[in-house]
Amino acid sequence: MLTWEFPPLVVGGISPHVDGLSRALVRAGHEVVVLTLHHADVPDDYQAGGVRVLRARADLPWLPDDNFIARMASANHMLVQLTTRLDGWVPDVVHAHDWLVAWAGDTLRVLWQRPLVATVHATERGRNHGYVPPGQPAGINAVEWWLTYQSTRVIACSRFMVNEVRAAFDVPETKVAEVPNGVDAGGWTPTTDLPRGEGGDPLVVSWGRVQYEKGFQTLVEAMARLRHEVPGVRAVIAGRGSHLPELQHQAQRMGVADVVHFAGFVPDDELRFLLQRASCAVIPSLYEPFGIVALEALAAGAPLVAAASGGLSEVLGGANAGAGLLFEPGNPGSLAHQLLRMLTEPGLAERCQAEGFRLVQEVYSWDVVAAGTVPVYRDAMAGR
Repeated sequence: MLTWEFPPLVVGGISPHVDGLSRALVRAGHEVVVLTLHHADVPDDYQAGGVRVLRARADLPWLPDDNFIARMASANHMLVQLTTRLDGWVPDVVHAHDWLVAWAGDTLRVLWQRPLVATVHATERGRNHGYVPPGQPAGINAVEWWLTYQSTRVIACSRFMVNEVRAAFDVPETKVAEVPNGVDAGGWTPTTDLPRGEGGDPLVVSWGRVQYEKGFQTLVEAMARLRHEVPGVRAVIAGRGSHLPELQHQAQRMGVADVVHFAGFVPDDELRFLLQRASCAVIPSLYEPFGIVALEALAAGAPLVAAASGGLSEVLGGANAGAGLLFEPGNPGSLAHQLLRMLTEPGLAERCQAEGFRLVQEVYSWDVVAAGTVPVYRDAMAGR
């Protein structure tokens, strides 16, 4: 497996995805090597849950920070160099996670004469609401297209993403497999019976990269409405990103700076504690291919309200309805209404918690996800 982020580096959903999937594959009896980038807190060659992890130092040559595509292309050469440590070991399948490792994945496909499988976790077109701006977004879009073209099979995490990949890159339907994301439920399950709320007052928790497409601005505006309906309600938004200053200004402008707290980066153990205390968790994303954060909330037992955007509507809708509430993406009135229901309607939060726990155990555990990934590998190996 090739990935640019892997624990302890966690930027988005790719890191926990590769970590959870690779460990589950090892538990199922497969041999997995992960090639990724150097991190100061861990060795460059070690075992993690039976997975061998090799890390490449990609500091040089120095390239401008604003030329991200060039920096990642350069780092991919270092990822390929890691294979010299394998002493002749050759895998059956090369699995590249997203465009950031496309060059290395394609090079190893040729060197090893093995099939390339690519997981598309998100697309630049989707992040820009169907439009590809010139410059870096257009460059990333081109690499994404090339990766799907060079791959024998492509994996997408939801029906929404399958359709997006097919439409964006003209990929045949038979080439794309839908395999969902997963969650390590044991890492999020409450270990103590903590009272939910903050000092007796309702506590709403939201978290993730603070970018416009994550929709936190919708939650800030919803809180301006909710504070008059639910006495003492407070919200915590955890995370950092380029949209944070605008959010803080919005909270001041709307008069909710006293009830909306921006916590910045929150380590995993503190985030687990927050979710175990939350009266309600909110995922307000405008664009969300799947939403591992939704599974984390369900595993932590947090009653969940999420935007009906992309894969989130599949996690909480259809056959999974009952694990949480959905609201219209970008609509603060719709979000405020669903938050009011979750916080005040008798028995609703408890029913959602029970159904959410069943989902993460029976549908979205990494062992189940790994079992759905292996047939894709076998098809790729057979040339199908």
